Amino acid sequence: MTNDSPAPQTGPPGPSTSSASSGPLAPSASPPPSGPSPSPGSDEARLAELGYTQVLARRMSAFSNYAVSFTIISVLSGCLTLYLFGMNTGGPAVITWGWVGVGLMTLFVGLAMAEICSAYPTSAGLYFWAHRLAPPRSAAAWAWFTGWFNVLGQVAVTAGIDFGAASFLGAYLNLQFGFEVTPGRTILLFAAILVLHGLLNTFGVGIVAFLNSVSVWWHVVGVAVIVGALTFVPDSHQSASYVFTEFVNNTGWGSGFYVVMIGLLMAQYTFTGYDASAHMTEETHDAAVAGPRGIVQSIWTSWIAGFVLLLGFTFAIQSYEGALTSPTGAPPAQILLDALGATTGKLLLLVVIGAQLFCGMASVTANSRMIYAFSRDGALPFSRVWHTVSPRTRTPVAAVWLAALGALALGLPYLINVTAYAAVTSIAVIGLYIAYVIPTLLRLLRGDDFARGPWHLGRWSRPIGIVAVAWVVIITVLFMLPQVSPVTWETFNYAPIAVLVVLGFAATWWLASARRWFLKPADATGPSATTGSTAAPATPERPDASETTGSADTSDHQRTIPHESPQ
Repeated sequence: MTNDSPAPQTGPPGPSTSSASSGPLAPSASPPPSGPSPSPGSDEARLAELGYTQVLARRMSAFSNYAVSFTIISVLSGCLTLYLFGMNTGGPAVITWGWVGVGLMTLFVGLAMAEICSAYPTSAGLYFWAHRLAPPRSAAAWAWFTGWFNVLGQVAVTAGIDFGAASFLGAYLNLQFGFEVTPGRTILLFAAILVLHGLLNTFGVGIVAFLNSVSVWWHVVGVAVIVGALTFVPDSHQSASYVFTEFVNNTGWGSGFYVVMIGLLMAQYTFTGYDASAHMTEETHDAAVAGPRGIVQSIWTSWIAGFVLLLGFTFAIQSYEGALTSPTGAPPAQILLDALGATTGKLLLLVVIGAQLFCGMASVTANSRMIYAFSRDGALPFSRVWHTVSPRTRTPVAAVWLAALGALALGLPYLINVTAYAAVTSIAVIGLYIAYVIPTLLRLLRGDDFARGPWHLGRWSRPIGIVAVAWVVIITVLFMLPQVSPVTWETFNYAPIAVLVVLGFAATWWLASARRWFLKPADATGPSATTGSTAAPATPERPDASETTGSADTSDHQRTIPHESPQ
């Protein structure tokens, strides 16, 4: 990978900002933005070239951008909330080696994404990339479905993270106060955590950026303290042979290979959410470099930290069966209690819960930016509501609460389906990784016709992209398969149903209406789709055409908002 000046365009341009027929957004009837023009070569100028005006406050540093993705990956959240799943689906061997293999494959996916992020640093992220890289005739369709998969995956990740935090909080309350853990009470804790994260994100990007920076050190120090305690305090440990070779199958399936493959979900679910660095680029300084670096650094640092954490917990298991049947419902909590004693175990459990709460907060942040970007292009029902920006905090407050409510809805099946959490995590992986890899696939099909950003992979771009696409095809199939046998109403994996419902809705809306207006200019004879353009009003078929909302964001497109300097 290299970090230098953008490579020249080597082929005919794809969808560009230079013509109304191929611009990313429909021109608006609003007057040109007022205020100072962006300086050449600035983040704002590059955003203007992509068809958007700076509206969100650009307060985040490169470290803050990285911190968002690192926090969402959160090894203290993903690894430990699905540790029970891993113990039943392959056991120590799959927990350990699955992490190593999945981490490597995820790095390939992240590298391919990062190169494209450098070329197109906008909060729209994956669906915008798909639009720019697809053939002109089908660009809008590729973008539409990429965006919907991204929304589905983002909402599911938020649900998975905060549901996991609710489970661990319930375990702590059970230990400390005798709180009885039931599905109904877990859902109530889940809802309360989502409300907390909605409120934190409502106050603005400044406080969220600060908490994300704190979260990085919380995770690093937390992992070090927990692993150190699990290494030096217990009187006995499992053998290396046990940790690296012991295979456990409590799924009911007879095929060991099948169990190993579906057991990869624990690691792959943890490695999600790093597209947050792309969605936060409109709020990050030097976005074309900071964004891609945030993606890649968050993956490899999480890969190392997660491996150390998993080894610490697995070596420290005192009773495998006791951890599986723990009254807390969370095997990692029982491992801490058995290995360290009640007082120390509960204190370190609070460290884990704190990390999970940081993770959920960052996930709501990234999710809301995706919803904001997608709705400013009219792609969600009631888009005029979801793309509004608070004039006080310059954050998409309505999108924040839609993210929280969507996550709550995905978690509610837990009241009737005991395997619902695994299904939610499967939905997150499937939705996000399909969205992750579509731009990479289009980049491969496009060949050399791609104007690289300042951060790119050089000659390694194509082989890395091929590996990334192949891996996503494999895991998309894997995580739609049944995870428990026999398959009943209470144990089936409802991930395929959720994916098909969202895909069916998106396809129906596309065929009925969106194909006539999504990412299409309102007037093909009008001026280019760049900042400050004026043109005929949007077509009647386009939802929310020329509507206002009374907030800082008063049109369907961010580009029509007067430029504001970062506060």
